[in-house]
Formats: sequence, structure tokens, C-alpha cells
Amino acid sequence: MTGFNMVTCCGLITNQKEPVPLKSIEVGVQVRDHVATVSSTLQYENKEGRPLEAVFVFPLPGEAAVCHFSAKVGQTEVVAKVQEKQKAREEYDDALSSGQQAFLLEESDQSPDVFTLSVGSLPPGESATIRLEYVTELAVQADDGLRLCLPAVLNPRYQPQGCDPGNAKVTSVPASAVPYSLCVSANISSPRPICKVESNCPLEPLKHLNTEQTQATVSLAAGHKFDRDFELMVYYKDSHLPSAVVEAGQATAKPGSLMGDPVVMLSLYPEFPDAVMSSMSSRGEFLFLIDRSGSMSGDRINSARDTLLLLLKSLPMGCYFNIYGFGSRYDHVFPKSVEYSQTTMDEAMTKVKNMSADLGGTEILEPLKHIYPQPCLPSQPRQLFLFTDGEVGNTKEVLDLVRSNSGSHRCFTFGIGEGASSALINGMAKEGGGHAQFITGADRMQPKVMQSLRFALQPAVLDISVKWDVPKGVSVTSLSPPITTLFQGQRSLLYAQLTGNSSGDTEGCVTVKYSLAEQPFQNQLRFGLKPTEDIGLTVHRLGARTLIRSLEMEEREKSGQQGKGLKEKVVELSVQSGVSSAFTAFIAVNKDSGKAVQGPLVRRNIPTARITVASVVPQPIMDPLLQLISLQKASGSWVFEAALAEVLGKTIEEVAKPQPAQVNQEVWATVLALIWLHGFKMDAQEEWELLAMKAASWVQSQKVPNVTEFVEAGNTLLGCNVQRKTLGL
Repeated sequence: MTGFNMVTCCGLITNQKEPVPLKSIEVGVQVRDHVATVSSTLQYENKEGRPLEAVFVFPLPGEAAVCHFSAKVGQTEVVAKVQEKQKAREEYDDALSSGQQAFLLEESDQSPDVFTLSVGSLPPGESATIRLEYVTELAVQADDGLRLCLPAVLNPRYQPQGCDPGNAKVTSVPASAVPYSLCVSANISSPRPICKVESNCPLEPLKHLNTEQTQATVSLAAGHKFDRDFELMVYYKDSHLPSAVVEAGQATAKPGSLMGDPVVMLSLYPEFPDAVMSSMSSRGEFLFLIDRSGSMSGDRINSARDTLLLLLKSLPMGCYFNIYGFGSRYDHVFPKSVEYSQTTMDEAMTKVKNMSADLGGTEILEPLKHIYPQPCLPSQPRQLFLFTDGEVGNTKEVLDLVRSNSGSHRCFTFGIGEGASSALINGMAKEGGGHAQFITGADRMQPKVMQSLRFALQPAVLDISVKWDVPKGVSVTSLSPPITTLFQGQRSLLYAQLTGNSSGDTEGCVTVKYSLAEQPFQNQLRFGLKPTEDIGLTVHRLGARTLIRSLEMEEREKSGQQGKGLKEKVVELSVQSGVSSAFTAFIAVNKDSGKAVQGPLVRRNIPTARITVASVVPQPIMDPLLQLISLQKASGSWVFEAALAEVLGKTIEEVAKPQPAQVNQEVWATVLALIWLHGFKMDAQEEWELLAMKAASWVQSQKVPNVTEFVEAGNTLLGCNVQRKTLGL
């Protein structure tokens, strides 16, 4: 237990010396293939001499569908129902004013990844057990792992001026002073063997429950300090196989309704031909937006600087670029995007080296409003790379702006550090047709960023269409928005409602058609229509959540009667499916508590963990790999110089001696750099692969007759044995 006691106060207290009624959080996770059901049990106890209202503002994954909320006081359990939000708040207030116990769970108006839980009229000496449940998809990572994040950290969200913070007021304390405990256990099952399970927190050893290794259990080691979000990474064998799950409808729901009909969830993994994927584009307008607010100080801004160095060196000749820094205000390296050349790269590098976290709060909206109206450059597709620790209060406003400009750009996002808003990071990438990555703990930013740059340089997948073929008598209603982007090896999830019955055929088929590099392609997946064994209503709830999020976004774009109609549709769908939305809340009133609770209620805000970013003095010693990269020219070549010899661990004389006759010194230097990368830095290949391809292309463009001689001499000098073919020469 991480709480601390004061002689004058019983129980746990906040940093304002107020007692905290929340004692513990217990989390049970059921992972089924790539979806998870998470049940949290929160134990409250009032040790004060007066009745309490306990208010807890906490984070959930932005893509979660909250589907159950109940409270147990003594022997009485009350299960909450979903209601229109204002009605639910009024019922809660009425219950408290008449001395009844009431419980309210609502999503923040500003961001779908922040919730407020209010426990009202908890009498002196009384305990209450709150249980909430949500379902969520696991995100695919660069190394094919599936990531589940249980956010434990909720950093205060920066509110731009004139932005209403709404009802979610965050109370936070340093992580070491969080006055309640957390325990997590997970059961994992999949049709494929579970290879391994990893976490950023200490785990008890993984236990496989059967010989096929398709079921396993794992738990968080005791003593979690709330100094980080809890991440679980699950690795399956053959995780890239497309799959389909058909889930039976609820027996008590009306046939023809979303909850009464079967719902199918399809996981598609497009695989593109190697010939097309190796043709990296040399065009594009690359805009790098770096969060330079105060919370980015220390390691975060240092890592962002190193990553920018790598990105700038990996850009292709012929593209355009610019760099923006943002906080309470924003600035840019160039007044408008410039063509990538040695001169512009050098100027940008100088600015990047002096970049620090000195621009105040986090306002993402203003730089975006500056960028979007600028005309796009002909034949240079706009690619936005956003790096932020994602602590903003106006998430929905930002997402609406990205969505309304999604036709003119792709948006790649990077959430840095604990507490980055998953709703913001995932939402911007989804609405902007890009890809999201999270960088926490000891993760290196560079491999993840380079994967996104590879995606950005891949030819864009265009004209995506989805066609359903089902037997006569069955109709399909899509619950997912149209697919707008496909990336090599990345999963696309589709949800659809299946209505009616087929007379004989038991199989359906979905075909995804698209064009890539001006060639038509298609992927097909056949699936059985017979629902799988009972797996709860996970797929229905995720399908309902997907449709609700689309309708909420549409509602914000419409006004008047159209908007009102969409809001009513969301409320109806939310109530019917039992899944929370921006316009509804869970409300439970304990009407059987006997006598009314007497006396005025004391409000207690329960703190979440806050991470303070330590200010780190930049280390003067540069990693040899970054040192080598910093010496590379925009064209891809290296110059023959003492600084290069030093990285190679040689003197300039030692490097000069074995160079072949009639030598081009720049080719010799570039071949040596390539051999060193392949010989000594294969563990970081993801980071330097693109700039090495650029270097190899440059060498080939020099049309040097004796390249084999260069490679042999370079191998002898550096003590390596790298083949010419391996170097791409």
C-alpha cells in the first residue's frame, strides 16, 4: 500500500491532509485474441464521522466501451442503467438531496478517455464496492505485439484560454503518494498459441493452462507504485492471419435490433506485393510538429531532438519539409515548407540542436489552424508527424479539425510518456488516415518513428471499397466507418450487423478492393455465419461503440434539427446497447437503504497519480550511431573526415591508407559507413534502414567501376565480412 498515515488522521489522506475514501482497485482482464474485457472493482470506505460524497476523475483507454457499472453497499447490490446525461445528473442530485445513496459514472464532455465516478451519501463507517466493466480492442505494435494499456496516470489537461474545462476537475498527487493500491490479473485465450506476454511493470511468471499454449494467466507483481500506466503486450504465433468472429445476439433483445441480431467482427491484415513496397516514394511535404510545452522537458525533449535528427537524415531528396514547435504559442523553422537540400537540412539541424521545452502550455489547435489553410504543393502529398505528451483539454475540437481536413493530408502521431491521451493520439491518426504510436518508459522513440516514416513513404492505398457477399435472406449493416487507409501488416477491424436467416448457405464473404501504385488489388476473407460459442456480448458492444463514436463526430459537424436527430440516435443506441457515450451516463440509486442519510455531505476528490518529469541536463556524450547519422549529407553520402574516422574507431591515417587507387574519397567514406552500420549496428537496423538505402542509391549514382574492391578493403579495415549485395550495391 502506497498511502501514508498521519497521527491526527485515521485512514488514508490526500496531500491536502484530507482522508481518502478509496482503499483499493482490483482489475481482472479477460483477453480473447485481440479484444479484452476489463473489470475494475473499487473499494470505498468512509472512516470519517460524517456522510461523504467521493468524486474520482480517472483515465480509461480512449477506445474503450464502458458497458457495466454497479455498486454494492452492505448486502444490497444496485446495477446502474444508462440514461441521457442531464437526466442522470438530475436523478443523482435528487437522490442525494433526499438522503439516498446514489452512484454516477460519466464520460468527460471534452475527451472520451476521462471519466468521473461520483459515490454519493456514503454514511459514516459504511463501505461500498463499485464495479465497472469495459471492452476494448488491443492495438497492433511495430513488433507485432498486441498492446493493452490500463491508464493509471491522469496528468492535468492543459485548457486553452476560452475552453470550458467541463465537470471533470482532476485532483492529482505525486505517484509515490497515491493512497490506494492496485492489483491486476489477466486470463488470455486465443485460437493461436501464446508465445509470450510482456509488461512495463513487474509481472508474476506467465502460466500456460493447456498443452496447446492457447490459454494462459498472468498477474501484476505486488506493490505497483502508480508511477506509470500498466501495459500488457501479448504475442501470438501467426498473429497476421485474417480472422472473423460471429457473435450471437442477446436472447432478450428484439430481432432486427443491433443487440438482437448476430454481429461479425473481421480482422483484416492486408499484405502488399514486395515489388510495390520496395518502391519508396521520393515525394511528399513532411511537417514535423514538436510539443515544446513545459511537460516535455528533460528526457522527452532530448529524445524528440534525436528523433528529428534521424528523420531529417532519412528524408528523400526532392521532398519538402518544415518543423513546428508548439506550446501556448507556436513557431516554425521556415516561413513555409522548403525543398530538402544540404542547405535547408543544415539550417534545420542547427535550430533542432537548440530546441527546448520552453513554450508554456499545450495548444495543438493553433498550429494546425495555421497549417491546414496553406495550399498543398503539387505532387507532394502532405504528411503530418505530431509528437506530444498529449495533455490537452480540447481533444474533441482537435479531432474535428483533423477530420475536416483529412482529404488533404495524412497524420502520424506519437504519444510520449505516461498519461498521454489515447483519445487524442489514436483519434488524430484515425481521423487523419495515418498511424499512432505510444512511447513510454524505456521505449526508444526512434524505431517506432521510423516505422511510421516507412508507412508515410509507402505508395498511398486509394479507392478502398468493401463488398459483402451473404446468402439470400441475410442482410448486412456496417457499423464501422468506411476504411480510408491501409498499411502493410497493419490490422483493420470491421464490425457489421447480420439480419435475417439463410435457408441453406452457412458462409459469407467480404472483399476489400483497392488500388496501389496504379494497380488494382483485392483481399478476400470467407467466414461462417454460425455464431461462435457464447462469448458474452463483447463484439456487440465494440460494434455499438464504433457506431456511437462515428455518430458523435457527425453530430458535432451538424447543427439544428440534423444535429438534434443524431444526438437522439446516439442516446437511443447507448441505452439499447448499455454502452456509454458523450450524451449518456450510468446512474444507480440505492432505494433500499432504509432511513435517509442525515447531515450535509462532505465532498472528497480522490487523487490520481501525477508524473513529474525530472529535468535532465543533456549528456555531452553522443551515441556513436547518432554521431554517424549526424555526419551524413542530405544526398545520402558521407564526407571523408576525421569525425567519421573517430566513429569508426580509427585515425584518419588508418582510414586513408587502405583506400583503393583512383579513389573517389566520398564513395570510400560512404561505403565504410554502410559496412559499419551492417557490421556493428544490426540491432538498430529499423532506425538506419532508410538512410542506408539513400546512401546505397547515391553510391550507385556515382557509377564507380571498382565497388567490389571498395567493399573488400572496407571489410578488411573494419574487421567485418559484409557482402556487397547486403549493402544494396
